[in-house]
Amino acid sequence: MSRSSLPLNAIHAFLVTARHLNLTHAAGELCLTQGAVSRKIAALEQWLGVTLFDRHARGLRLTAQGSALLPELRQGFEMMVQASEKVRRTQVSIRLKAPSCAMRWLVPRLIALEQQRPELHVALTTTLDHAARLENFDAAIVYGKPQPDGITLFSESLTPVMAAVQPAPDDLAALETMTFLHPTEDKRDWQCWLAAQQVTLKMQRNQHFSTMDLAISAAIQGFGVAIADSNLVESDIASGRLIKPFAGEVKTGAVYSLLQRAPQDAPPFLAELVAWLCRDQKVTQSPLSTGLA
Repeated sequence: MSRSSLPLNAIHAFLVTARHLNLTHAAGELCLTQGAVSRKIAALEQWLGVTLFDRHARGLRLTAQGSALLPELRQGFEMMVQASEKVRRTQVSIRLKAPSCAMRWLVPRLIALEQQRPELHVALTTTLDHAARLENFDAAIVYGKPQPDGITLFSESLTPVMAAVQPAPDDLAALETMTFLHPTEDKRDWQCWLAAQQVTLKMQRNQHFSTMDLAISAAIQGFGVAIADSNLVESDIASGRLIKPFAGEVKTGAVYSLLQRAPQDAPPFLAELVAWLCRDQKVTQSPLSTGLA
């Protein structure tokens, strides 16, 4: 038998059996039958040309050759495990689910994180579903009411926005001549903001979108005036793509929450991702939430 055919599975079986000195217990840990474990040990003994165990009434006992070989094989096997784990950790992806409406806030932060930590990869999935569940994901951003087991990233705060190249209205009444861009199929967000300003307007020209992100994109292109969460348009306002024609903002009670797997089930780097997303935010963490110390 050549050196290239080193029986690694048999070595693993030998190490487990040497720890238990009992074929039944070794077989249970390896999820094999006792006969299969015995055959692996026999294959290793044949490859080495020595006997590794003495069989006796109470179980197994290492031979002199087995006792001498055990520490070095254990050390070598542990080094392989550690090396493999190191590579696995550098290649791991964190599975993140987020609502499409949060992309304008989230994507720049993910880009900045991966530029600083290229070994950390986030596999992002967008959804229109706001259900508060992780499913097959490691973390999820959820829009809606505060989650008792989540971290509140920010609270929704609505304000009108429009393209900076468009002439701004002189007063609230001037909005009636403009096209209202709605992030939903109804008019509730605009109505919420107008009610907070104690103003009633006729919304004669309207365009409805399936997400706030789409409504914001339409506003940037000069299609009309959108009602948007000020957190989601902060970069657009800072860059001059959008302006806020009026100062008033209104809290809706909705928040963007971050859910994450418990530490014992979490992939490497998840805590770093959570800390990064929370670093510039005035976050609120539930006592039940896990992940950040």
